[in-house]
Amino acid sequence: MTHQGLFDLSGKTALITGASRGIGFAIADALSAAGAQVVLNGRSVEALNTAADQLRELGRQVDTASFDVTDAASIKQAIDKVEEKGPIDILVNNAGIQRRKPLEDFDDNDWRELMSTNLDSVYLVSKAVARHMIARKHGKIINIGSVQCELARPGIAPYTASKGAVKNLTKGMCADWAQYGLQINAIGPGYFETPLNKALYEDPVFDEWLKKRTPARRWGKLEDLHGAAVFLASPASNFVNGQTLYVDGGILSVI
Repeated sequence: MTHQGLFDLSGKTALITGASRGIGFAIADALSAAGAQVVLNGRSVEALNTAADQLRELGRQVDTASFDVTDAASIKQAIDKVEEKGPIDILVNNAGIQRRKPLEDFDDNDWRELMSTNLDSVYLVSKAVARHMIARKHGKIINIGSVQCELARPGIAPYTASKGAVKNLTKGMCADWAQYGLQINAIGPGYFETPLNKALYEDPVFDEWLKKRTPARRWGKLEDLHGAAVFLASPASNFVNGQTLYVDGGILSVI
């Protein structure tokens, strides 16, 4: 295989959850640019169709699959339907939400919703897809973590708990599924200008603090995630397993 071929995703199909905007859409953009056919998942059919049209205008191969990533029955039905068209070679678990409030005031229903979306979905979707991958003896699963896999900040303890769990679930998936030819890794984005972080990057005080705190002295741009996503989805990472690759401008490397 040539060096260029190590990163070639031609002929592969990638399912990306939460792909209508933000990090999910950026990863779909990167994988489709590398040759993969991408299947975009999200809750809003309208938003999915808009995202799919944007990629099709670039000449990409795109399909959509709207299903609830927290509902096991819906997931199985949707995955089976996608698999009827062709095997899912790559899964990116990106769907996630954020709720900001001091822990002592956090609503129990918000806790359950956040955990269901950020953690349960990774387990449920991965299990449904992995059963097909295991039978074929190959597959790539990429979970989207965060620097909050390692760090905490006031007001986001439940989110931090969910992302710490995603990091260790990634290791657990590797422990169970690497023997079947699967590679399961995670990407841990730092602070990116995404809809999830709108309240932060529009806050002048936090914006100034973050830029001073980050060695790169800037917020992440979505295209900064492209290389990591293609690497973990491609043959270049065939012996990389159970790892979390942080794309954070160096924020985890300094005090």
